[in-house]
This record gives sequence, C-alpha cells and structure tokens, in this order.
Amino acid sequence: MNEAFTTHEVFNQSPPFEEVDLYTLDAPLKDAVRAGGGAGAATELADFGRHWGSAAMAERGRLANECTPRLKTFDARGFRRDQVEFHPAYHELMAHSAHAGLHNSTWSGQGAPAGGAAEVLRAAKFYMAAQVETGHLCPITMTRAAVGALAAEPALLGRLMPVLGTRSYDPSFAPWPTKRGMTIGMGMTEKQGGTDVRANLSRAEHDGGAYRITGHKWFMSAPMCDAFLVLAQAEGGLTCFLMPRFTPDGAVNALRFQRLKDKLGNRSNASSEVEFVGAYAERVGPEGRGVPTIIQMVSLTRQDCAIASAGLMRSSLAHALHHARHRSVFQKHLVDQPLMRSVLADMALQVEAATALVFRLCHSFDAAPSDAAEAARMRLLTPVVKYWTCKSAPGFVYEAMECLGGNGYVEDGILARHYREAPVNAIWEGSGNVMCLDVLRALSREGAAAEAVLRALEAETRGLPGTAAAVSAVAKVLRAPDSERTARYAVEILALLAATAALNALAPRHAELFAASRLASAHGGFYGAADIADADARALLERALPPS
Repeated sequence: MNEAFTTHEVFNQSPPFEEVDLYTLDAPLKDAVRAGGGAGAATELADFGRHWGSAAMAERGRLANECTPRLKTFDARGFRRDQVEFHPAYHELMAHSAHAGLHNSTWSGQGAPAGGAAEVLRAAKFYMAAQVETGHLCPITMTRAAVGALAAEPALLGRLMPVLGTRSYDPSFAPWPTKRGMTIGMGMTEKQGGTDVRANLSRAEHDGGAYRITGHKWFMSAPMCDAFLVLAQAEGGLTCFLMPRFTPDGAVNALRFQRLKDKLGNRSNASSEVEFVGAYAERVGPEGRGVPTIIQMVSLTRQDCAIASAGLMRSSLAHALHHARHRSVFQKHLVDQPLMRSVLADMALQVEAATALVFRLCHSFDAAPSDAAEAARMRLLTPVVKYWTCKSAPGFVYEAMECLGGNGYVEDGILARHYREAPVNAIWEGSGNVMCLDVLRALSREGAAAEAVLRALEAETRGLPGTAAAVSAVAKVLRAPDSERTARYAVEILALLAATAALNALAPRHAELFAASRLASAHGGFYGAADIADADARALLERALPPS
C-alpha cells in the first residue's frame, strides 16, 4: 500500500529494478559466456549477478557518485601528502570488485595469461559491475591492464605480483610492499601533447639504478593508486616507468597533485592534474620503447572500455523495459503499445549484437596466445569494437531515458548517471579517430592477417542480408590510397559486420534481423525505425529481460 499524500496516492510507478540476478535475467549474456567456454561458471556468475543486482550495491553506487572524492594536499601539521579521500561506499565497491578478481583474474601468479576462459568470465563480471557503478572500475581495469606492460620488465613484475595477485583491497596510504593488495594507475597525457604522447616533455634522469622524473601530466588517472605507469623522455627517448606513491625508504614520493578534474561524469572516480618534482621511478622496458611498452596496457583498457559501454547499454535497456512493463498509458502497459514495443525491440537487438561482439572479442583475447588467427582477430578488431560500442552508448542511453520520460531525466534514477558516464569510454584510451587510425595501421603492418580476418567474417555471415556488399565496401575503402579520409565509414561497417558474425553464432534469427536493418538497408537515425515483426519483437524483449 502506497503511503498517502495529503492530496493523492502514488500509483502507476514502476518498482525499483533491484534485488535481481543480473546474470540469470540476461539471456544474451549467458549465451555469449557459454560460447566463450564459460558454461561451467554459471553458478559463480549467478551468485555475482545476485550480489551486484542487490539494493545494497545500488545504494553504494549512488553514494559513491553523490559524495565525490576530495583532494587533501597537506596533513594537519603541514606535511605534503597529496591524498584523495573517498566516501566509504567507494571503498566498498572496490573491495567487492577486488574480491571477485576483476583486477587480476586473467593473470597467473607469475603474470602470464591465466588461460582457459579467464577473459570471458572476467568480462561477464565486469559487464555486470558496470551496470551498477562504472567509475570505480577505472583503477580496477588499469591495475589488470598494467600487468601487460610490466611484462616488459620481468624482475619488477616478479616483485609486484605477490601484492597485485591477491584479491584483497587495501585503501591505506602506505608503501605498496607493506600492503595486502594494491592498485596501479596511469599518466600519459600532457597539456601540449594529448594523444600525441611522443610530444611529451616530462624528463627522466638516472639516479643510480632508478630514475628521477620532472614534469607535468594534464590527466593522471586514479591518483589514489599505489603506483602509476607514466611516460617520460629519457636519454634514449620516450620511455615507460613505474612511479610508486612512496620511495623505497618509505618517504612520500614527489607527486604533487594540483587539482582533481571536474568531469561531466565518472564522478565517483578521481582524475587529476599532477606535477612530478624529481619523483622516483623505475624503468619498464628499454629506453626509447615507451609507446610499444605501454600499448600492451592500452589494448586491455580498450577492451574494458567496450565491455563497460555494453554494460551501460544493457542496464539502460533493462531499466527501460522494466519501466515499460509496469507503467500504464492509455489503458495499456507501455510495452504493449506497438510503437513503444518497436522502440524497445530495436534497442534490445542493438544490445544483443553489442554483447555478442564484445564477448567474441574477449574469446579472442583468451585464445590469442595459442591461436595465430585469433591473435590477428584480436589485434584488428579491438579498436573496431571499442569504436563502435563506445560511440553507440551515449545515444542509446538517451533513448532509454526517453522511454522513462521525466522519470529518466532526474538524478534520482540511474539513467542520468549512465548518460553522464557513457561518453567517457569513447574518449579515454583513444578517441574515435585514433581507433580508426589504429585499424589502418594494423592493415598496413599485418595486411595478410587482416585479410584473413575479413575472409573469416565473410564466411561467418554468408547468406545474411547485406553482408557480401559490406565485405566488399570495407575492402575497397581500406585499400584506397586516401583510406584515412573515409576510415570512419569503413570501421563502422566492419563493426556491424563483426557484430553480425558474433550474433549469428548465438542467435541466427536475430543476426538476420540485425543484418537486414543495419547492413542491407539504411537504419533510421533513431531506434524504432527498423521493421521488426511483432513475434520477433516479443522474442527479443523476452531474451533481454524475462517478464516477471
């Protein structure tokens, strides 16, 4: 019974979408995990889905974003500390993610790939966690990805793994060797360089077996981490370094945080501007090889950008569909109004394709160490998948907000937060243009392998509407002498082709619908413009979220 107000009673409002199992309710996710070799982990993933789908976790996500981080430059006695303070809810989210291994489960105790379906299983948890609170996943993903770069310095990695390899979260401000667990951030961007990191001006000078770095970073991600991978100019050129918060003698390292960035979204997570004043650091990889070293990290963070964006779209769809099933308009539930059902079905088709595509990529990450074809697929399609998934998310979340009307536009609900969060994944770890240039670079460096990937996609989509023409269009554009000019078009078509292929392995009828509406004909600029028959619409919505 609703509590009565003086003039009215509250009714015709959808109940909160919480105390749900984020895994069991998501048929496309379950199918993608099963196809990636993760069927044996269904019970573990359902436990994770129930925990992260709880009201308690939703409340932690709300509090972590409403009570934002604060920079405490000095302690009470005037000593420089440069600490970042967070609401306890943020630390609780970090602890739950660490306990689930989101920061390290894809690595063995020695920092080698864990093998099996480790990438797919971690991605499933990351995808669900992103539906609840995405900001705290920034240090989680950088910690996981840092191991890829640190592999260039095995002795250093060997010292770190006993702490990195635990599933404990330790927020204490202390030297990393003394802690139960640790996190690693990253600092590449400088004011004058931005994406062009080779223009960086920070300088690294030898100090015995280590280095001292002086310079500035315009964006330093997750400044509360225990160490950071940074780029600086050494004698031999641009080089990658590990910079801890404390020097080996236990003193606070000379990282001087100037301010925390006031961002559109991602508010639970701190991002900073920092100066290094002779800060202690250890080299990672050879001098002059900074970009190739840190790119091993960046490929993994790009993967997580795509997973998180797919998760934001999934959550937005689930909230919209849940609302439509409970809200009545003109004597019918919204979901039973033909036009609204058409919109929701078109959105469900987009999420199902994005989920299939992202998890097919994660399977390639799992298989790459032992399968050259999957390694080539991973290298070519990682920027493609990031480009399409991350750039699709903001518009998608907006459409979901509109399904809730004014209820979607207020900060009391999660969709406003999702909407502010969505753009960042397309900007971080390489903008859309950078992704397209990386695709062109992969084609020029590994032309034969890239051609093999395109032939595989052709075979996996044979007979589906518009796919043969899409293959020809991609090949023609990417081989053209002025391919950069039209690269965005080619990469988008390549993403749609790859999504169709991934979906065809899981739900052939839905792959046919996706190809017909996205490749064979020009999809309308807005959701609901695709011609999806009523029976197909109902099937899509039941797969997206079973009726209660």
